[in-house]
Formats: sequence, C-alpha cells, structure tokens
Amino acid sequence: MGIKSFQGRRAEPEKVESAPILVEDYMTRSLITFKKDQLVIEVMQALLDNKISGAPVVNENNELVGIISDGDCMKQISESRYYNMPIGDMQIEKYMDTDVQTIDRKMNIFDCASLFYKHNCRRFPIVENGKLVGQISRKDILCAAMDLRSQNWHC
Repeated sequence: MGIKSFQGRRAEPEKVESAPILVEDYMTRSLITFKKDQLVIEVMQALLDNKISGAPVVNENNELVGIISDGDCMKQISESRYYNMPIGDMQIEKYMDTDVQTIDRKMNIFDCASLFYKHNCRRFPIVENGKLVGQISRKDILCAAMDLRSQNWHC
C-alpha cells in the first residue's frame, strides 16, 4: 500500500506584477546648469563645490545646448599650458559637448542601464517640449537597483 497524501495539489505560486521602475522615479529634477558663455574656471569651482562630474548647459529658455564635464575642463587645462594661457579663462562653449543624447523620463531603469553601458557616459539629460526637466546619472541607476533588490530579490 502506497503513501497517501491528504494535502492535495499545491497551488501555483502567485506572480506579483509590479509597475516598472522608471527614469522619472529616480531622475534629479533640481539641477545645477551652466550657460555657454561662462568661464571654465567657474565650472571647475561649481563641480568641486557640488561634488559632481558634469552638468547640462542651457540657453536663456532652459533648452539644452550641451554638457560640460570635468573631462572637458581637463582639455582646457591641458591647452592652457600648451598655448601659455591662464587656466580656466576660456568660455565653456568651446569645450562643452554639443552632441548630447537625451532619454525619455518614461524609460524603465533596465533600458536606461543598458544605454549607460553601451554609450559609456555618466549622465543623460531628460528633455520635454524642448526644455530640460531633469537628469539621470549612473549613481541614480545604482540607487534604483538597490531599491529593487530590497523589494524583490529575497533569498
């Protein structure tokens, strides 16, 4: 005689569908920005004061015109020695990156993480209706991943 179980058939585990975690949930909305006619020395000081590695450059209508980074500042520092110019006395328009990829605030963080990996950049600005509305950084994606881990990745 075999063993009989009175437990019955076990129910399938219930899958909980959670809403996607979006860029807008982690993007920074209060940004430090620069104008293209500012001097590199001003940018260098602001980057140091705020412990950031770069920031968007906008026009008077808050439209994105570029990104300036600590790497861009390094280029000016290097050129200052070569051309015997004072460090930081040039306008950032000459050094900023104007070929800037932006992303949609409704993108999920997994797709955004993939873009960071593919493009090897540190930040993506978010633009709506032509205006800069925020920015997401690699650090923001790491924060989202840690939050997701604490919610869903239990052992």
